[in-house]
Amino acid sequence: MPHIDLPPLPGIAGLLAGYPQTAGPLNDLAQTLLRGPSPLSPAQRETIAAYVSRRNECTFCAETHGAVARRLGADDTDPLMEPLLAIADRVRVDGRSVTPGDISRAREAGADDRAIHDTVLIAAAFSMYNRYVDGLATLTPTDPAVYERHAHNLASNGYLPG
Repeated sequence: MPHIDLPPLPGIAGLLAGYPQTAGPLNDLAQTLLRGPSPLSPAQRETIAAYVSRRNECTFCAETHGAVARRLGADDTDPLMEPLLAIADRVRVDGRSVTPGDISRAREAGADDRAIHDTVLIAAAFSMYNRYVDGLATLTPTDPAVYERHAHNLASNGYLPG
């Protein structure tokens, strides 16, 4: 049961529907981070979002973005992801904990300044989204099919209402 009165929609969908004045900026941010220009593919960026969400124990966001990443063809063997996820994990806890060694490992794996920037911003933003979703106890479906349906739409259409 959500902490506040929301439409009966899961996760952030209920928050966006219930509070349209913040829906636009939040959707715009997600669209920019996950689908805008970047040296990282949408699948890589969705993987970062899913990883941060999983580590923050935000089931709705982890399941949704994990399903989107899979639908977009995320590659579990991508050597760039390990150092970027290490950076994302540090940012998730405390951005000041990112070390020069973390950055060096990412660069050695092929990350440029923009890829590192985008990783840090996605990790920071998804920590905020996770806290928004969980801080208001939004509805969290238990049926994996709900996440797959949502992922199909996000993978195909992005984050801006059509």
